[in-house]
Amino acid sequence: MLVERTNLAFAAGAVGASFAFASPRFAVSVLLGAIVETLNLRALWKSSELALGLGDPSGTSKLAILGFGARFAMVGLVIWLALYSGANAIGLLFGLSIIIPAVVLAAWRHRPPVIEGLPALDEDDPEWEMWNPWTARERDPEEDED
Repeated sequence: MLVERTNLAFAAGAVGASFAFASPRFAVSVLLGAIVETLNLRALWKSSELALGLGDPSGTSKLAILGFGARFAMVGLVIWLALYSGANAIGLLFGLSIIIPAVVLAAWRHRPPVIEGLPALDEDDPEWEMWNPWTARERDPEEDED
């Protein structure tokens, strides 16, 4: 998975820079945060596949919903244990946040291609009013009348 490889590269760079420029406690906290968020992403991915019916056909969506709650509880417990053990809170937060640029970079690299020369709607075209951006579907005229 591209996100995991990108995240691994960012995490390795962050941990290396932390060892070079900060205390070892800070660097270990960054490493622990990166490990926790990597495992959290993997669990989120698997439970999302189960919930959407894309993964193992024997899995059920109820199990996936329970997996979301269990994942949050485990991440919270691990963070609490790390802070209780003396991990640097800023380093842990930094490690937990490394996934954000990795996901943004992966999404940017996998964006749909830009097709030049496609016709666009005029600014005053009534078709603009037929799409509801909040629900990502066409508007129902009966709902608008209510």
